[in-house]
Amino acid sequence: MTGAVKVVLDEVTFPSGFNKREFVVTTEEDRYPQDIKFECVKEKTAMLSDVTVGQRVKVTFDIRGNEYNDRYFVNLSAWRLEPADAAPGGAEGPSPEDFNSDSFAPEDETEMDAPPF
Repeated sequence: MTGAVKVVLDEVTFPSGFNKREFVVTTEEDRYPQDIKFECVKEKTAMLSDVTVGQRVKVTFDIRGNEYNDRYFVNLSAWRLEPADAAPGGAEGPSPEDFNSDSFAPEDETEMDAPPF
């Protein structure tokens, strides 16, 4: 999911030693933007150290559900957080215009006649 960071909450540590940190992202994919709250737990809380409010991010997450005292809860547990404008893996890929250039053309006509296998 992609959106802009609206708020990053402080890290919370529970008496058991469990820690979590929550953040809210405003979606951009829909006609009506939604504020979606995610959580990072344990060592994943460090992902939020360099995130700033207003930054566009791509969040990869799992949906976790559980029952407690006859009530049901759903958490969106983020496990990857990256700038929305970055190419996957942090590498720049070729632009669409590059595929129309001669750099992808075969060097000679014999390359086109034989299958690649």
